[in-house]
Amino acid sequence: MAEKALLDRSQVKKAVQALQAFLKNKASGEAPFLDETQHISLLFTLWKIPKEAQTIRIPLPHGQRSDTEEICLFTRDEPNMSSEQTQRFYKKLLQERGVKGISEIIPYKVLKTEYKPYEAKRRLLGNFDLFISDDRIRRLLPSHLGKHFYKSKKEPLCVNLQSKHLARDIERVIQGTSLKVTNKGCCCMARVAHSGMAADEVTENIEAAVQTVVTKLRMKGPVIKLIHIKSQTSVALPVYTSDLGHLSVLESKQAQTPKDKESASTKKNKTEDKEQADATAEGKRKVKKNKAASEEEEEIPQLVPIETPVKKPKLEKASKKKKLEKAPKPAALKKGTKAQSKLIKKTDSKVKRKVPKVK
Repeated sequence: MAEKALLDRSQVKKAVQALQAFLKNKASGEAPFLDETQHISLLFTLWKIPKEAQTIRIPLPHGQRSDTEEICLFTRDEPNMSSEQTQRFYKKLLQERGVKGISEIIPYKVLKTEYKPYEAKRRLLGNFDLFISDDRIRRLLPSHLGKHFYKSKKEPLCVNLQSKHLARDIERVIQGTSLKVTNKGCCCMARVAHSGMAADEVTENIEAAVQTVVTKLRMKGPVIKLIHIKSQTSVALPVYTSDLGHLSVLESKQAQTPKDKESASTKKNKTEDKEQADATAEGKRKVKKNKAASEEEEEIPQLVPIETPVKKPKLEKASKKKKLEKAPKPAALKKGTKAQSKLIKKTDSKVKRKVPKVK
């Protein structure tokens, strides 16, 4: 809560007036009809990068959106109704509850079918300044909208369409703002007002935003280092600068943490050394006991006579060799007999040819 006490209202108002004067001069010099109003944002610089990402909803006392902005509402598909019938049903519901400012209603079925191509999604993103969705279909939207909605920070804000105070809830969502604290850097920005508002209204919105951010940030110790206000085309003007005493507090905390870690590590090392020493002593005792028991149990080994292997007679091998030697002889004889028989046949044929035929 130190940031709230140190935020000087007069200093904030001076910065707002200077910013508005700069925007008026620029608009009159360049193109007065292109950008009638510009967004005024708060830029927070933190002392440390947060460990976890966080989204903070900030209610504002004065609406930070102009009447010319286009707002789109995504609704669920009502049972036993077509897409046109669901559009009529929710238009009638918003009129009955007194909700104003919503320019178009798109059921979930229409979003799936008509806005499936990439070009249609980009066109939808450019046509509207703010998107609101029924909280009953919020988990189904990311896969159908695409990453460009989230990169441009135009992801739909959830609203309970079944609540009794529907007009109040939608008005808070439309005229409020949100701050996205990421764990990738120490700077974050939230839209707080527009250039068409009065200086007192802008200062009140800035004070309310700083108060809610300080109370809802999940960080310990000094949190915010710097706060600036800026528009889309201007330089950032400082509104709050923290004391250097916060830096000494952070340094002392960072110095304490390594000492605590060292003490804890030394305690762990001592306990581990003790456990190792006890284990080694127990192991030595067990070894000594095992040796003594083995010496008692050992007996004198008995001598066993070694049996010499008996050699078998080589008669069979010799007989096999003799058979092998005798085997080729009859083969030779047979070859000789075959040759003789062939010669005899040839001679007989010759003899038969020489005998003359008798008529």
